[in-house]
Amino acid sequence: MKENTGQLEPIILEINKGIAVLTLNRPEQLNSFNAHMHEEMRLALKRIENDASVRVLVITGAGRGFCAGQDLSDRNVAPGGDVPDLGESLELKYNPMIRKIKALPLPVICAVNGVAAGAGANIALACDIVLAAKSASFIQAFCKLGLIPDSGGTWSLPKTIGMARAKGLALLGEELPAEKAESWGLIWRAIDNESLMDETMAMALHFSEQPTKGLALIKRALHASEEQSFDAQLDLERDLQRLAGRSDDYREGVNAFIEKRPAKFTGN
Repeated sequence: MKENTGQLEPIILEINKGIAVLTLNRPEQLNSFNAHMHEEMRLALKRIENDASVRVLVITGAGRGFCAGQDLSDRNVAPGGDVPDLGESLELKYNPMIRKIKALPLPVICAVNGVAAGAGANIALACDIVLAAKSASFIQAFCKLGLIPDSGGTWSLPKTIGMARAKGLALLGEELPAEKAESWGLIWRAIDNESLMDETMAMALHFSEQPTKGLALIKRALHASEEQSFDAQLDLERDLQRLAGRSDDYREGVNAFIEKRPAKFTGN
């Protein structure tokens, strides 16, 4: 099954053989978000969530950038104008998007093809695995506007790279090149520009053939570990392993191991 929402739309969604590819598609604006793009993103994520055939999601950007965050021309900040409620923007648009990306019960790969700035950087960090072109960079640009990192930035940065580096990025707003982001543990891998999408799609193909329900439970357990005590995490592992052990894929994995053949997982 393949769906294409059209090149003129701000979001392109393609679904084929269990792989969903969602492309941010406002290249002339570095794929920055306006109201229309937010709505199309919401619909695309809902479509993915409700399609049982989808076993992995790839998010990337069109053109020379991944995402520059918010399109500032889409907000009224002119002198004498009404003061915008940026908290409302987060509550109604960015926060639901970030929560949905993190909660999807399947692997989410982000292919960062260029600059990821502001909310764009933190959308990438909300994904499970981040691959970035070596020419790409991550910028917590909020401080240059008198704002704080949002879209989960103040949560993900200290947890992935430590408080000292998180403060440096957030307070200085300096560009972090992809290769340095990899060395810091912020992303999974920096890749030669020309190989980014080939390696991304190879990983997506791998995930499309894996035990999807089990991978979703892994995500759930790892996310919970950020908040729970060790004893509570042991209890959660017990409960989730019970669920995993009842899956068709667990039976197939065991049988394939015993029979010394490749497993044919269905995601169930």
